[in-house]
Amino acid sequence: MFERRLARDLETAIGRSPVVGLIGPRQVGKTTLAHALARHREPPPEFLDLERPVDRARLTDAEAALRALDGRLVVLDEIQRVPDLFPVLRVLVDERRRAGQPGGHFLVLGSASVDLLRQSSESLAGRIEYLELAPFDLLEAGDNDLDRLWLRGGFPESFLARDDETSIAWRQQFATTYLERDVAAFAPRLPRETLRRFWTMLAHEQGGEFNAARLAAGLGVSAQTVSRYLDLLVDLMLVRRLPAWFGNVGKRLRKAPRTYLRDSGMVHALLGIDSLQVLLGHPVCGGSWEGLVVENLAGAAGPVMQPHWYRTSAGAEIDLLLVGAGQRIAVEIKRSTAPAVSRGFHLACDDVCATQRWLIYPGRDAYPGPHGVEVLPLGQAMARLRA
Repeated sequence: MFERRLARDLETAIGRSPVVGLIGPRQVGKTTLAHALARHREPPPEFLDLERPVDRARLTDAEAALRALDGRLVVLDEIQRVPDLFPVLRVLVDERRRAGQPGGHFLVLGSASVDLLRQSSESLAGRIEYLELAPFDLLEAGDNDLDRLWLRGGFPESFLARDDETSIAWRQQFATTYLERDVAAFAPRLPRETLRRFWTMLAHEQGGEFNAARLAAGLGVSAQTVSRYLDLLVDLMLVRRLPAWFGNVGKRLRKAPRTYLRDSGMVHALLGIDSLQVLLGHPVCGGSWEGLVVENLAGAAGPVMQPHWYRTSAGAEIDLLLVGAGQRIAVEIKRSTAPAVSRGFHLACDDVCATQRWLIYPGRDAYPGPHGVEVLPLGQAMARLRA
């Protein structure tokens, strides 16, 4: 198993916060990372999987059961299954704070977004720190595995599968399991087959502007229902809703968000793309590559820089605009070994007062381009954001 970049951040967070929430999609490696952390701790943590009846039975009197584990880190897996535990954790955390034990009490693992969990964990305000574990990114997989990461995506079971056939079979089963388990848990009344069609439609339009009315017409539902479907897939951390940047630039701007399936491998599984050769000839190739770059750069930038896109009605466009930390990094994304940017990109950079102009391409060498553009491989761009 590859070393996860988040491991050190997780150790630090546990040391300073009474409760740490490690969130991420199902099967992304949260439990594996927690067990790897446990190998270095004394006393060893106590693991409770809230999907197992025997572990849930141990928490019939949750306050007494967890109080008996004082002095040990308690790992609560799939915390979204038992939201009633959050008030209990607050009571225990406050008791231990008064006793001079500020941090390292509970690690909760969840397969939902911070916003969704926060609805149940408001009682832990000021007591919980959240970290997001995403699928493997390029810094974890390595530059030599860029094509494999792009085709298979970053879910560990898919990326590490013995061959492409095994990988896509895992992803297709994963999609079915998500619809049957997680969607059923969070939205039991949503029709599974309709939601799968919607998910597949988003894959076909990877990187497209979200148009609820058009998608609704294709599904035979209302635009409001389609927006609710999107909210759910965003909450389950399967789709990224990339907002448009519309600062005060005095121009008519496109304001709809763009949508990306966050894992490129899921795009390909939903569309039946089972090899790199098929992918390179498929109409979704450009959008899929763009989605891979957006997700990797947004993850590398972290919470200090917010990702956006930008386009004027006249066509001046920035594929990805990273805003924060005193910077505005404008990113053009090309799937070409001899890339070039358009005049519209430079006009858009002037509009937003970009501090840096990057062109990301699938090559291995960085070099200066015309008009202040830096041509960068994806891995080098990520390393700069992490520095």
